[in-house]
Amino acid sequence: MTDPASLPALGAVATAAAITDGRTTAAAVVDQALVRIGRDNERLKAFNTVLADEARAEAALLDQLQAKGHRRGPLHGVPVAVKDIIDVGGQKTRAGSVTRDHLPAAAYDAFVVARLRAAGAVVIGKTNTVEYAFGGWGTNVIAGTPVNPHDFTVPRVPGGSSSGSGVAVGAGMVPLAFGTDTGGSVRLPAAWCGAVGYKTSYGLVSRSGVVPLALAFDTIGPITRTVRDAAVMGQVMLGSDPADASTSGAPGLDLVSGLEAGVKGLTIGLVSLDHDMAVDVEVAATIETAARALEQAGARVVRLMLPETLATYTAACGELMMVEGYCRYGALADAEPSPLGAPVAKRLRGGAGLSGPTLFAGLERRSERIIAANAALEGIDALILPTTPVPAVPISEVDEAGAPGGLTRFVNYLEWTGVSVPVGRTASGLPIGLQVVARRFADPLALRIARSAEINAGGPLPLPA
Repeated sequence: MTDPASLPALGAVATAAAITDGRTTAAAVVDQALVRIGRDNERLKAFNTVLADEARAEAALLDQLQAKGHRRGPLHGVPVAVKDIIDVGGQKTRAGSVTRDHLPAAAYDAFVVARLRAAGAVVIGKTNTVEYAFGGWGTNVIAGTPVNPHDFTVPRVPGGSSSGSGVAVGAGMVPLAFGTDTGGSVRLPAAWCGAVGYKTSYGLVSRSGVVPLALAFDTIGPITRTVRDAAVMGQVMLGSDPADASTSGAPGLDLVSGLEAGVKGLTIGLVSLDHDMAVDVEVAATIETAARALEQAGARVVRLMLPETLATYTAACGELMMVEGYCRYGALADAEPSPLGAPVAKRLRGGAGLSGPTLFAGLERRSERIIAANAALEGIDALILPTTPVPAVPISEVDEAGAPGGLTRFVNYLEWTGVSVPVGRTASGLPIGLQVVARRFADPLALRIARSAEINAGGPLPLPA
């Protein structure tokens, strides 16, 4: 028999295999996850709701099914955490805010949650988030801020807005979690918490049953222990959904079968960052090492500049994001006193003053920039760059006016896909993430390159002790 306590470090695919092979049971895996959550959640604040009874009952049913020769799918018996802007039937969806406390519980699972259950995953709880998913640091002055699991002495940012999901996976509480990504909110917590974060291409995964921030940019993606886990979870999530029109033209992709194909023969662009962007020395050195490793694995790595600066894309994305966010939640932000936390209320109010003509021009300019950026990638298979310019900073040093997504927002703005994969740690043990970016719907390629980077780095990153 396999000790279920050893499985969190190995990830979801390994856990499902152990259950399928009879080396452990879904009940034992869920019990072990609940033990870890019970031990660590008071300090780390990853979960706001733990569904212990429901998870145990689901695991028992899955074990009964397996005893009769039935297996639900590739994630049979694997615990998954759900970011609390995503509906879980019978539970409230709070979006990190007291402004939703009066609403009834969700009647149904969100599309993606239903897909995971159908594949055998066990929903074990809901994770904390930045209010209405609007913030990259992961801070929440109302509901409390989850704490990065890789520093036991100094409380550091987890990354946001999928803060609790990043912490839950980074700490080994669960091998899988849902995040959402409007400007980096899957990749930032993954990078800072030592996990894999996969931002799916715009329109690839349904957002029905998810509290929106800015539908022009919102995507859903996995936060996982390994790249293969991300690919398998992503594959389960895919599918056209009439409730989300953005998925109507999405292709059927195979995210899994080509993962081990390597990078030989690929041309990868190492993005030249803006000249005034300060990048931590250890982060820069680790990314250079990862780039050289991809070269040694057979890729051609070339320095590349995008048609416009990263700051230009970041500002344009932020402006449109604020406008849509203000249209949805501006009344909450403008109330006196506002029931929202001050940082989120201020961000939302930033969208109040944009005129109609300015908004229209911004949307047209975005379309032009998408065309130009895709043309600039002619002959380039994918891009690499750091996920974050610095390791996780102490929560006490956060500048809420700053936007930590300076290296991530351009991906959402251009409708592309991106994967953050851990490729090293600082001397003090803080994770460093490499971001692999590819054109819209080139998700299998981005995951394949991320898998090669993971192998080169000896991943997955060890769990914190």
